[in-house]
Amino acid sequence: MDFSALRPMPIDIASLHIGLTISMLTMAVALPAVMGKVNDAARRAQLGVILQGVGWGLLLLSGLFPPGSWSDRLSSTLSMAGISGGLALNATAFDLWCGHTVRARVQVLLAVLMTTGYGMGFASYPFRVGWANFLLGLQMALMAAALARRPPLPVGRWRWLLVVSLVLQMIVTVWRGVLGAFYTELYPTFLAPHPVNLAFALVANATAVLSLVGILLAHRDEAARALERLAALDGLTGVFNRRAWLVQAETELAVSVRYDHPLAVLMIDLDHFKQINDTRGHEAGDRALCFVAEALRTAVRAGDVVGRYGGEEFCVLMNHADHDAAKAFDRRLRSHLAEAGPRELGHDLTYSAGIAMRASRDDTLDAMLRRADATLYVAKAQGRARTLDAHMPLMLPA
Repeated sequence: MDFSALRPMPIDIASLHIGLTISMLTMAVALPAVMGKVNDAARRAQLGVILQGVGWGLLLLSGLFPPGSWSDRLSSTLSMAGISGGLALNATAFDLWCGHTVRARVQVLLAVLMTTGYGMGFASYPFRVGWANFLLGLQMALMAAALARRPPLPVGRWRWLLVVSLVLQMIVTVWRGVLGAFYTELYPTFLAPHPVNLAFALVANATAVLSLVGILLAHRDEAARALERLAALDGLTGVFNRRAWLVQAETELAVSVRYDHPLAVLMIDLDHFKQINDTRGHEAGDRALCFVAEALRTAVRAGDVVGRYGGEEFCVLMNHADHDAAKAFDRRLRSHLAEAGPRELGHDLTYSAGIAMRASRDDTLDAMLRRADATLYVAKAQGRARTLDAHMPLMLPA
C-alpha cells in the first residue's frame, strides 16, 4: 500500500467549536440524570454547564447573521453572558465543594462587566475581542487560584486536574485576546484558522471533558462526606451517635491534657422515660428525645460535643469548662426544658445528670464516664430531677 498519497486531515475550526457546543449541551442534559438528587453546589455546576453550552451555541448562531447587525450584536452579547455566567457558577460550585468561602460577588461582577462592555463596544472588533477574552481569562485565573488553595475539606486530586486545564485555557484565551485586540489582521474573525485559535478550540474541547470529570468527582467526594456524616449521627436525634461521640471526645480530651485546660463530661438520663413510652406511645418518646437533643444543641457553647449515648441517655463534653461552666449549662438546660417542655410536648420533662471533671493529666475518658455514670445513679436514687458532681455529690442549685 502506498502511504505517500495520504495527506494530513485538515482541522476545521468551525467543526471544533460545533463539537464543543454539542459536548457542553450533552453534559447539561447528562449531569442531572447521572448525579440524581443534588445539593446547592451541584445545582450551580449543572446550571453553569447549561449556560456555557447555550453561550457557545449562540456564538455559532451569530455567524449566520449579517456582521454588525442587531441580530449579530444580540446573539453575540447573550453568548458572552452565557459563557461568562456559566464560568461564574462553576467557580462558586467548586468553592462550595472545596469548603472555601464563596466569592460569588467577584465572579458575578466580572460576568456583568464582560457582558456589558462587550455589548457597548460591539462596534469595535478589536475592543470586544480583547475585552471578552481578557476578562474570561481573569475568571479562569481566579477559579484556578481558588482550586489551588488548600481546601478546608478533604477533596480528591480532581482539583489539580482542573487547575492544569484552567491554566492552559486561560493562556490560550488571553493569547487570543491579544491577537484580536492588537494584531487584528492575524485574527480578523472568530473562526480564523490561526494556530492560536486552533489551540484555543482544542484546549476548550479538552477542558470541557475535564470539567465534566471534575464535577462528577467533586460530587462523589461530597456524597462520600455526606455518608460519613450520616454514619456519625444518631438517626433519630441528629446528634453524634455513641461511637462518633467517643472518638470526638477522646480527641478533645487529648487537647485538654496537652494545653492543660479544664474539661467536663456530663451524663444525662431522662426521668421516667419508660412511662412516657408506655402512657403516651413511642412516637411521644421519640419527640421527647428529639426535643432534648435540640435543647442540648441550643444550650451548649461552641466547641462542646453532644452525643446520644444510648436509649434516653445523652453525653455532653464541655471544653474549657470548670465547675461553674458546667453548673451554668445545667441551669440553661433545665430552665429551657421547664419552660418549653409543656408547650412543645404537652407534658413535663426532667432529667438526672452526673458531672465528672478531668481530675489529672492521667485521667481517661473511660474513667470520667464511670464517675459521671455513678454520680448519675446517685442523683436518681436521691429523687431524680437533679444534677450531681462526682466530687461533690450534692444537688446543684437550679
